[in-house]
Amino acid sequence: MASIHDVARVAGVSISTVSYALSGKRSIADSTRLRITNAVEQLGYRPNAGARMLAGTRTNIFALTAPFHAETYAPAHMAFVLAVAQAARAHDYDVLLLTQDEATSGLRRVASSRLVDGIIVLDVAAEDDRVGVIRELGTPAVFIGIPRDTEGLVCVDLDFEAAAALAISRLTDAGHRSIGLIGHSPGVYARGSNFPPRFRDGFFSAAAAEGVATAFAMPERDGPSVRAALDELYRTLPGMTALVLHCEETVQAAVMDILRERGLRVPQDLSVISACASFETDHFEPALDTIPLVAADSCTRAVELAIEQVAGPIAPRVELVPPRYLERGSIAPPAPLR
Repeated sequence: MASIHDVARVAGVSISTVSYALSGKRSIADSTRLRITNAVEQLGYRPNAGARMLAGTRTNIFALTAPFHAETYAPAHMAFVLAVAQAARAHDYDVLLLTQDEATSGLRRVASSRLVDGIIVLDVAAEDDRVGVIRELGTPAVFIGIPRDTEGLVCVDLDFEAAAALAISRLTDAGHRSIGLIGHSPGVYARGSNFPPRFRDGFFSAAAAEGVATAFAMPERDGPSVRAALDELYRTLPGMTALVLHCEETVQAAVMDILRERGLRVPQDLSVISACASFETDHFEPALDTIPLVAADSCTRAVELAIEQVAGPIAPRVELVPPRYLERGSIAPPAPLR
């Protein structure tokens, strides 16, 4: 890799002159600046992060705090990490990934060392310890997720409440009045993750407004737990004609397998919607209607908002990505009562 010494040699100037030209701290003759610029481009030189920090300039690095927990569903988690990294690279930014469970110490470390220009927060809890740290640090930051207290924060996320209402609307429009919901595992709700309760509460609210009977179950990831969850829903709603799945792909696959084992056809006997899925649902048999959770939607916007903050303060805000519906043929009017 080219060094500042190489740039000085090719440009025919001193190292200090190169430093002044790159940092903008002193006035440099246009002809000299042009020679230095040409040398930088010729050598492909990029100042290291330490040099940029000493010069008081940007590092072109964002910290991405994305801790793993016991309940973390790795495929969805990493889809968001990758989407942030790709969006950052489109703006010539790199990403420093902080994955430790105790994320607050990592945030303080990178902020105090001036290693990063901003912070992007993933896997947001309703009561998130990182909220107070972000306010304390004063570093540009964006939350991908909505904590309970958003005062002074910049947040962006899918509108999970609207997604739940959209699922209810599609099913009630088809004539369904008894709708079950399979959610995430109990540990996800107990840990306080922000989005599962938002969808659940939006589901209940929209159903109540329509006068629809509902039931809710939270299976673990194993087959017997999923089977028990379905049994629980049918006990609570003997006339259940529709099911919304707001859970991991493996759980949704298990649901479809169990329905098939029991001779229940989708959509003839039970209409099914896969809600806020970060995965494709066309490989299920049959393919499921879905309200997709597209990582790039919120992550691209989060990076844009972070870059805006690096340039200067912006007003705190909560931006919600509107949900959209993809039809795959897994909804039909309820079957006539026998």
